[in-house]
Amino acid sequence: MENLTDARPLYERVGGEIAALIEGGTYRVGDRLPSVRQLSSKLSVSINTVLQAYAVLEDRRVIQARPQSGYYVAPRVPEITAAPLTAQRPSVPVAATYSELCQQVIRNMANRELLPLGSAVPHPSHLPVEKLNRIMSQVTRRFGAQSVSYMMPPGSERLRTQIAQRSILAGFSVRPDQVLITSGCVEAVQLALRATCRPGDTIAVESPFYFNFLQLIADMGLKALEIPATPREGISIEALEYALEHNRVSACLVIPNFSNPLGGLMPEARKRELVQLLARHEVPLIEDDIYGDLTFGAERPLACKSFDKKGLVIYCSSFSKTLAPGYRVGWAIGGRYQGEMERLKMMANLATSSPPQLALAEFLATGGYDHHLRAIRRIYARNISLMADAVARHFPAGTRMTQPAGSFMLWVEMPEGTDSVRLFQRALEHGIGITPGSIFSLSDKYQNCIRLCSALWDERIERGVETLGRLARELAPTP
Repeated sequence: MENLTDARPLYERVGGEIAALIEGGTYRVGDRLPSVRQLSSKLSVSINTVLQAYAVLEDRRVIQARPQSGYYVAPRVPEITAAPLTAQRPSVPVAATYSELCQQVIRNMANRELLPLGSAVPHPSHLPVEKLNRIMSQVTRRFGAQSVSYMMPPGSERLRTQIAQRSILAGFSVRPDQVLITSGCVEAVQLALRATCRPGDTIAVESPFYFNFLQLIADMGLKALEIPATPREGISIEALEYALEHNRVSACLVIPNFSNPLGGLMPEARKRELVQLLARHEVPLIEDDIYGDLTFGAERPLACKSFDKKGLVIYCSSFSKTLAPGYRVGWAIGGRYQGEMERLKMMANLATSSPPQLALAEFLATGGYDHHLRAIRRIYARNISLMADAVARHFPAGTRMTQPAGSFMLWVEMPEGTDSVRLFQRALEHGIGITPGSIFSLSDKYQNCIRLCSALWDERIERGVETLGRLARELAPTP
């Protein structure tokens, strides 16, 4: 590091050398950089100097830190920045309607010939398929009669115990008898809506919002009140407060941890504000925390449920994004609505399938879940970085993206005037499935946006993103 002609502070020179290695291709997007101790020893500088160098590069978005994991090369991503939340106002309640485009997107998920860039589904190659199959075989032999019998609500006691134990990681504690096993998270949310609302009622939702929940709201004859949301703050507390003062709202439905489609993580302080605001108005909060376990950080983010003092937060989740989508096992912690949700569950389909409950209880009890989570978190963090970098290189100038700190979804905002539905149709002609942004709203918004899935990353996916970028450039308005 000795260079007497360079008057810059030592940490800036160290940072300059690292940046040059990145620029020269020695370290690529998603690669892990040498640890602080390794670099300190290699360059014969202090640990504090390396920390300062890394801090400067992090401020310049050249690298990114992942707690208890190290420093990684960051994608060169033009980020979507939030407008001032206090300046935003919600729209009026809208009667949700059935969308054929939504159904087409869902049908495309089952088409194995399409490149899976549109579906928010984990790829089987990253799931413990063999271990789950082995456990399934073992538990059906061990619990023979139980495996072919109804597990009446609230469901498998052993699974509910495991879920109750893990809830502490999300910041709250419950008893096993306060957990209701459901057929996936969608059913948990549906039961929560049925327990809190009646046809014609208004539901406050963040915008943009998961299109299947919007379709669920339509099917139940409810109205949706879209509240602006941003990747860094989540749902606007200020806009929601305005909405509560001017509308009769029966419930609020949000995805605070790695929202779908933005992938945003709501700060803890905002979660507390959200729960307190709704509690003052006696409005139940339905919380979908299906992506919470997929954080890229060292600690799982807290759930809104952790701030619940009145039993008004209905917590919903499942194992569909982390372990086994096809098992269709989810759960709800309903607070003051628990009894009604159990009654509605029995009326809807009596019980959730028994063998998957037995298998998941065994998987969680034997300690395999945390090991699996550590592995897929690293995979998804790298995949998100690689996809974001590819989008930045191939999509039209002016394209911006979110920078998720968890899950495997990327929200892409193309230049104004780009038609994402036309891009969706053109992509299908090239064997690529994507999700157009317009279906994440009932108010004709997000026409120039798409949601991409990075659950898998390989050469075929990379070529698909390059093709998609070329199609987007062809559809982008001429400056």
